Parts: sequence; C-alpha cells; structure tokens
Amino acid sequence: MSLPPLATTADLEAYLGRTLPGAQAEVAIRRASARVRAYTRQTLSFVADDTIDMPGGDRVLNVPQRPLVVDQTHPLTVVELGDFGAPDLPMVEGSDYLRIGNQLTRGHPFYVRTRVTGWPWSRVLGVWAPRVRLTYSHGYQVIPDDIVDVVLELASVNVTNVDGLRSESIDDYSRTFATETVGGASMTRDHKDALRTYRTGAFSVMQA
Repeated sequence: MSLPPLATTADLEAYLGRTLPGAQAEVAIRRASARVRAYTRQTLSFVADDTIDMPGGDRVLNVPQRPLVVDQTHPLTVVELGDFGAPDLPMVEGSDYLRIGNQLTRGHPFYVRTRVTGWPWSRVLGVWAPRVRLTYSHGYQVIPDDIVDVVLELASVNVTNVDGLRSESIDDYSRTFATETVGGASMTRDHKDALRTYRTGAFSVMQA
C-alpha cells in the first residue's frame, strides 16, 4: 500500500523559513514519515475499505489501525470465517457484537446463546471465531498537528545533515552536528512522548 507523506514540502519550507529543492524536501519528508509510522505502527493517513484477516479466539477484538471510521460512506463489515467447511458468518453490530471506540466486543455474556453461538455451529459462546475478516476504514483525513510537528522536525534534520556528517569544515568555517542527527534523523524522547498516544502495541496489529 502506497501511503502519502504525513507533511508537505510547503510545510517543511515554512518550518525552515527557506525554499528547498523539491526532490530533497520530498525525500526528507518521506523518510521522516516512515520513521513516525514505524514507531506508531499506524498508517495514520486515511485508508478506505481496508480488508484484513485477524486472529480471534477472545471476547474483544482490537481493530489494528486507528482511529476506526464508521459512517454511511464507510461501513464496517465483520465476518467470522468458518473452519473445515463451516460457513462464514456475517456479524451484525448491536446484535452479535458491540463497537466501543476501536474495540469490537461480543455483545453477549458467555451463557447467552445467540444465532451464531453454541449449537448447531459449535462456536464458543461469547468468543470470536479463530479468524475474523474486517473491511473497515481508518486513519486521519487531516493529519493531527502534533504528528506533523514531529515529521517536520525529523525532516528538517534530514535536509540539514543530509549526508549524516558528524562535523564539516569549509575554509575557516566549521560546525558539529548533534549526535541524534548523525546517520539520518532519529527520534528523540520528546518525539516519542508526543507520539505515544498514537502508538499501538505489537499484538494489536497482528493479522491472521
């Protein structure tokens, strides 16, 4: 999946207060966006009608990419996948499961039988099937400012020290770059703190 950068060349030029060669700015922003996505384990950009197969087997299913977007234009489709010739079973929100934020919870206690649990399907009561297929939309149509800020800070390092130098000298002029700029822009603790609310755990992005 090809994702757009999390900031624009115009954003970076405004941040630095100077004009940049287009290709250089694009590479810097692309690299910074990749680092932010790798840290958060999120696409962040809006993606419509993404289809994934997820492991189930528990009462709560955590949608891997956030935020989950559900409206008339972007419906959420949830299907329990049958094993060994068993039928696939479409799930109905409010009847078969409850949606709260980015979590899908089987909406019935384990002792209540519904049309898709217990006999004759032999499904564990109140627990998702071993595999669940989601078709859903997720991400931000407008990237939040705090994410853009981190991307621009990282991208500015990429264009300031594009060759990853520890220091450089030109005639009588010399300068030394900060350690975190050597070898490309790396995230600082402040960057990670700013992105912490967007970061998901490793197990929440597992796919079947």
